[in-house]
Amino acid sequence: MKRKIITTADGSKTIQIEDWNEQYHSTHGAIQEAYHVFIKNGLSLFQDQKVAIMEIGFGTGLNAFITFLEAEKYGLEVNYDGVEAYPVNEMEYSQLDYSTALKVEKFESIFLQMHKSLWNSPYKISDNFSLLKRKMDFRDISDSEKFNLIYFDAFGSRVQPELWTEEVFLMMYRALKVKGVLVTYAAKGAVRRAMQTVGFTVERLPGPPGKREMLRAVKEV
Repeated sequence: MKRKIITTADGSKTIQIEDWNEQYHSTHGAIQEAYHVFIKNGLSLFQDQKVAIMEIGFGTGLNAFITFLEAEKYGLEVNYDGVEAYPVNEMEYSQLDYSTALKVEKFESIFLQMHKSLWNSPYKISDNFSLLKRKMDFRDISDSEKFNLIYFDAFGSRVQPELWTEEVFLMMYRALKVKGVLVTYAAKGAVRRAMQTVGFTVERLPGPPGKREMLRAVKEV
């Protein structure tokens, strides 16, 4: 499918899949969405501890990069698994320029390392951040009680409804430790009900710019 780089409302870039009219991040602001959904309502819950994170949709690497930037602020040691079936290529990620948009140009090499590191091989980004990129279909995930936090950032249910099912959320539930948290930009009733059916306690939260709500799910037991 044809992909192109576009600029979102906050000045940061994302990738658009033209055939689907779907973007890797919100057109209302890629960076704003990432911070609101995954950092403010996810990562910030885990301060001064060791945290295992799985991202469903490594994509542009923006969520992983921001998590790296925030880890030291929150006193975290992060083990980060980024799952992706169709990695972006060098021509694409080299144009995103997130380090400039975030005003952290000194960490541009870190962003590039994240993309250039080998798939399916652990990579030590820094003393407190380890990355494992897993090239696989989301529906093949079989982890059990491994993660504290899941960033569920798959393409929307309009274009990939098969990724927003009870079957997939049951995999996510099993992958989380007790008291583990899943956050996503999605807020559809069908998604919330699928999460609840497999055992999650789900709350609606104010959404990022351009969205009224988002969802946060907790594995209570």
